[in-house]
Amino acid sequence: MGQLEFTKMHGAGNDFVVLDGVRRELPAELAAVARQLADRHFGVGADQVLVLRPSSAADVRMDIYDADGSQVEMCGNGIRAVLKFLRDRGHIEADEISVETLGGVVRPRWMGGDQVRVDMGRPVLTPAKIPTRLGSGEGPVLREPLEVAGRRLEVSAVSMGNPHAVVYVDDVDAFPVETVGPALEQHPAFPNRVNAEFVQLVDRSQVRQRTWERGTGETLACGSGACAVAVASILNGLVDRDLSVSLRGGALALAWPADDAHVFMTGPAAEVYTGTIDVEGV
Repeated sequence: MGQLEFTKMHGAGNDFVVLDGVRRELPAELAAVARQLADRHFGVGADQVLVLRPSSAADVRMDIYDADGSQVEMCGNGIRAVLKFLRDRGHIEADEISVETLGGVVRPRWMGGDQVRVDMGRPVLTPAKIPTRLGSGEGPVLREPLEVAGRRLEVSAVSMGNPHAVVYVDDVDAFPVETVGPALEQHPAFPNRVNAEFVQLVDRSQVRQRTWERGTGETLACGSGACAVAVASILNGLVDRDLSVSLRGGALALAWPADDAHVFMTGPAAEVYTGTIDVEGV
């Protein structure tokens, strides 16, 4: 057992442990370390662990581990936190950088205050690439019927570097996310599992969202999920191309200017504290 330096951060309540692998050596078995760090009773507590490393394809690489230790492709709120972390510690001075992830290279830009705007790239709408067994051909996958946990849902599917299933509900606060969420996450229609987004329409410029994340459970916010919700809602003709997505931890501003355009997300990033912790395997 050895000591590991970490930084606790969050983006709209979606909280992270950030490990700096750019300037120091990190443990080899990061999946096990991530499980220890993310544990809210015996560790630091986090939805995801973000590991920063040098990159040959971008300014920095971000590896993302969910609370169960599984490695995932994308974390939109985490991208914002990473830019703040790098700027605060003098790693970079530029307002905009490129970040390599398993879901591709994304570009966060510092907007002043605590706000970061992220170019999340183009959404993936082809079923085989999301991946999902719903829909056909090139997609999009919109309001496909699916039996989940004894309920008949209408599911829209989008990948923002990671897969998302979007379900519209009448009352997002009353909806049983804690039972339907894990059942949808594990449904055979999604071979790589899926992040489940439950959405209540407010008007054409605002929606409310709750998220059940793969490998973590319900989180207070999901940036890539908010992007997927924006895309699905626009394609379903429910909202305008600029909208606010209200999550339990705060609001994110989303813009998708055209069907062939990139999705842009703007929201907060904050540091909570730094520390060291005894971790097995270090």
